[in-house]
Amino acid sequence: MTGVLALLAATLVGIGSAPARAAAWSPKPSPMTTPWTSQVPVDQPLPEYPRPQLTRPDWANLNGIWDFAVTGRDAGRPASFTEQIRVPFVAESALSGIQRKITENDKLWYKRTFTVPSNWDGRRVQLNFGASDWQTTVWVNDQQLGVHKGGYDSFGYDITPQLNGGTNTVVVSVYDPTQTGGQAVGKQRVNDVLPHTGGGIFYTAASGIWQTVWLEPVAAAHITRLDMTPDLANSTLRVKVQGTGVSGRSARVTVSAGGAVVGTATGAVGAELAVPVPGPHLWTPDDPFLYDVRADLTAGSSTVDSVGGYAGMRSIAIARVNNVLRPVLNGKFVFQSGTLDQGYWPDGIYTAPTDAALKSDLQAHKDLGFNMVRKHIKVEPQRWFYWADKLGLLVWQDMPAMDTGKSPDSAARTQWEAEYHAIIDQHRSSPALIQWVNENEGWGQYDQARIANDVKAYDPSRLVDNMSGVNCCGSVDGGNGDVVDEHVYVGPGTTVPTGTRAAVLGEFGGLGFRVAGHEWFPGGGFSYEDQPNTATLNDRFTGLLDALRLSRLPAGLSASVYTEITDVENEVNGLLTYDRQVVKVDTARVKAANQALIQASQNPPAPVTLPTNAYRSLRVTTPGFTNKYLRHYDGLASTEVVDSASAALLKSDATWKIVPGLAGGASCYSLESRNYPGEYLRHQNFRVRRDPNDGSAVFRADATWCAVAGSGGVRFSASNFPESYLRHINSEVWLATPGGGHAWDDATSFTADSTWSVEAPWAP
Repeated sequence: MTGVLALLAATLVGIGSAPARAAAWSPKPSPMTTPWTSQVPVDQPLPEYPRPQLTRPDWANLNGIWDFAVTGRDAGRPASFTEQIRVPFVAESALSGIQRKITENDKLWYKRTFTVPSNWDGRRVQLNFGASDWQTTVWVNDQQLGVHKGGYDSFGYDITPQLNGGTNTVVVSVYDPTQTGGQAVGKQRVNDVLPHTGGGIFYTAASGIWQTVWLEPVAAAHITRLDMTPDLANSTLRVKVQGTGVSGRSARVTVSAGGAVVGTATGAVGAELAVPVPGPHLWTPDDPFLYDVRADLTAGSSTVDSVGGYAGMRSIAIARVNNVLRPVLNGKFVFQSGTLDQGYWPDGIYTAPTDAALKSDLQAHKDLGFNMVRKHIKVEPQRWFYWADKLGLLVWQDMPAMDTGKSPDSAARTQWEAEYHAIIDQHRSSPALIQWVNENEGWGQYDQARIANDVKAYDPSRLVDNMSGVNCCGSVDGGNGDVVDEHVYVGPGTTVPTGTRAAVLGEFGGLGFRVAGHEWFPGGGFSYEDQPNTATLNDRFTGLLDALRLSRLPAGLSASVYTEITDVENEVNGLLTYDRQVVKVDTARVKAANQALIQASQNPPAPVTLPTNAYRSLRVTTPGFTNKYLRHYDGLASTEVVDSASAALLKSDATWKIVPGLAGGASCYSLESRNYPGEYLRHQNFRVRRDPNDGSAVFRADATWCAVAGSGGVRFSASNFPESYLRHINSEVWLATPGGGHAWDDATSFTADSTWSVEAPWAP
C-alpha cells in the first residue's frame, strides 16, 4: 500500500488566506465532547486527501472558516455575510460555530476567497464537493456553475473559465427542506439542535456542506473514475477507466503489491480492461490485503494524466452450503456478525470531527470481534470506506430513505433512484462493500422488486437486499434480491432462508444501558430493553450471540446486525456511549463470543441428536444436585431426587418420550409425558409446565426445544425464543435467559442449571 499511502499523505498546496474575521470565530459548546472535539483545527479541518480511490498529488483543501448567512428560502444572495461557519460541519452542529435549527423556510449561504497556486498554470482547475445536503448552487466570481440535488454523493465543476488570475470568490447556497421535502433524508428530522427529550429513532437534521470542499488541477483530458471489479475465477482485476476529453487517448492500468508490478493492461478509455493478478492474495476481514493500482491516460508515448488507487481481490455471492443458501465470501461461508452504524456525532452531527474519529468507530467493531457493519440510512465520505477496506470490515450499505409514512411522488422517485445510482458509482470499487440495502422497514417504499432488479443489474458484483425488515412496520417485501431480512427486537428471532434467498437478521438487540455523565439528555434515553448494570448487559448480549451460534446459525441464519455500535442522541442501546468515551461492554468477552460465532460457521460442530420416539429421563448436571431429575407435578415442571427406591409415580413423572419437535426444525424435539400421553413439556409465561396439545401454532412452538451441546450434557433452547433455555432453579423449572431481568434468570450457575444429562428412563 506504499503508493496509495504516499498520495494520501500529500502535502496541501497553499490557497490563500481564510476570511479576515476568522480569528474571531469560535465553535459552540458541544452537548457532549468526543476524544477528538478539541483536536479539530480552526483552519483546514479534515486535512486528509478526501478521495482515496482516485488520488492525485496536487490538491488544495478549502475546508475552514467561510463567511456565512441564512436567508429566507426564496431570497437571493445576501448583501452581507455576517457570520462565519467552519466547513465542512453542518449548521446545526457545535463544531460549525453556528449550532442553529435550519428549517424548510431557510436557505444557507457560504462565501470565501482563494487563489490558485502558480504551479497549476496550464492545467484545468476542478472545484469538488464531497457532499452537501441538499440542493446546492455554486458560483465562482459571480458566474453560476450549476445546481446539484442530492445529499450523499460527490459533485464538482471545472471552474477554469471563471478564474480571474488573482483572488477568486466562491459562493454556495444550499436549500435543505429535510423531511418536509421529498428527497432522501435518512434519519434526519428538523428538531431542536440542543439536547431535548423525545426524538425516538430519528435525530437532528444536517443541513448544508458536510464533506470536504477542495480544488484539484487536472489535464484537459483526464480520468474521472476507476470502476474496479475483482474476478477471482480468471485471476484478474476488471477495470474501467472513465474520463473526460479522452478522444484519441488510451488507458493503462498497473496493479502492484509491495512496489512490485503484478499485472498491466492497456485499452480504450471506458472499455473493461482485464489486468492479470496471478495467484491473487485474497481480501478477507482477517487479512484485508490491498493492491496498489495506477491508471494512466496516454496519448501515443506520452502520459497525460495519472491517478492512484487500490483494490482488494474478493468475491461475494449466494450459494448452497450443505444445502442451505448462504452468502459466500471468496467461495466460503463466513457468518457476518455486525452492528447498525448510524454515523452520528454529538459535536459534528453528520461529520466526524477528525479522520481518526471516523476510523475509530470501525476500529471499535474490530476490537469487539465483529466482521461486518451495516451503514444505516446514511452514506459516509469515501475515507470511511477506505478505512473499512483497510481494516477489514464487510459493509452493508443502505440507501438513505425518504420520509416515513409517505408515498413518494414521481419526481421524488426519479431523484432518489438517480442519487442511488450516483452513490453506487462512487463506491463501487470498495472491496469491503458487499451488499446494497435498498429500503428499510417500508420507509418511503415503492416498486421494491423493480428497484432490487435495477440495482442488481447496475452492480451485479454485489448482493442486494430489497427490504431490510420485511416483517416490520408495514413494509412490503419485493420477494426478490439475494437475502430475506427480518428485524426482531430483542431477538434473535427465527428468520430462515427461502428457496431463493439467504436468511439475515437485519436488526436485533437494542439492549440499553445509561452511563451517568455520558448521556445526551440525562434521563431521556430509551432502548428496546433496559439493563440494570454492565454485568447484566454483558450476560444478555453475549447470550444473544451464543443463541445465534448455537440455535440460529444451524437453522440457516447467515448474518446478524446488532443495534447498535454507539448511543445516538436519546437512543442508549449502543455498545459505546454517544461521545465514544465509554465502552459499555466487556471487550474481551464480546470479542470471544463473536469469534466463536464466526468460527462455528467455518467449522460447524456436529449437530446434537437425540433418540426419537424413545423414553428418556433428564438428569440435573449442576454439582451438588446431580441426583435430581426433571419431572412434572400438578402440571408444573420441577426437579426432584429420583433413585431406585422412589415411588413408581415419581419415576413415571420423571420419564419423557422424545419426539420430533412439534414445530419442526433440525435438532429440535418435543418432550411428551409418559403417563399423560398427548401432553408435552412447554413454557407459558416463562414457567415450564405439562399441558395437552391444543393443536395451535403457539403451543407447538412453546413445546418445541432445540438441543445444543452443553458441557457434560445437552441444553434445550426454546424454538421460538432461541436465546432462552430450559433451566432449573430452586427446584422449579423455567424458561430462563442469560442476563434476563427475572429471578429465574439469575446468573449463578446458569449454564450448569440449563444443562441436562439424557439418561435411561426411570419408567421404561
